[in-house]
Amino acid sequence: MNLDIVTLFPEAFAWFRTQRHVANVLAAGSTLTTINPRDHTPLSGGQVDDAPFGGGAGMVLRVDVIDAALRAHYELDPVTLREQRRVVLLSPAGRLLDDALVTELAGAPAITVLCGRYEGFDERIAEHFAGDVISIGRYVLAGGELPAMVLADAVLRKLPGALGHEESAVEESFSDALEGMPEYPQYTRPAEYRGWPVPEVLLGGHHEQIRRWRLERARERHARGPSA
Repeated sequence: MNLDIVTLFPEAFAWFRTQRHVANVLAAGSTLTTINPRDHTPLSGGQVDDAPFGGGAGMVLRVDVIDAALRAHYELDPVTLREQRRVVLLSPAGRLLDDALVTELAGAPAITVLCGRYEGFDERIAEHFAGDVISIGRYVLAGGELPAMVLADAVLRKLPGALGHEESAVEESFSDALEGMPEYPQYTRPAEYRGWPVPEVLLGGHHEQIRRWRLERARERHARGPSA
């Protein structure tokens, strides 16, 4: 996968690149590139934002600045860029990121992620440059760098070679193997601690009974909902 992240703070992704699953997919041939709009802004003094029309607090990332950054990097009109790769704009107002969407994105050969700052993007960027507007939750952060890492982490770990064991990504929360439900409880040694025993079924080595038990526990968690 070719993953590009448009961000005013490219240094934020230095740590992210060192994470084992990310390093694994990069070593296998995927790429993770950052694009800083300040390096390409047509405005003086590295300006990338301006006051919103109609008044209000904060600053808005300018459409001409993002246009220039994308055009310089891809040597292509950003309006047509989304015909060649997934262009994702991160916004609290976007489609909520879930496992189905992550799986969909993981199947794309090339993705560009636009990270906002300040009061966000001029709406024309979302309308004309982005093919997807995605949110990691109904709350506001200072910028799009953390959401970009969340999205990238979820997508990259689904790629071949990301995890030590390929089965690790098969039977986990919200996967098809668990019918879209949360993952079942997990236990490890010691088998008993402070009078808290591990469920007996997990110690017997009967794989079919264990499979049924796990699926039942996943259904219980699903029935209780996310607050349980």
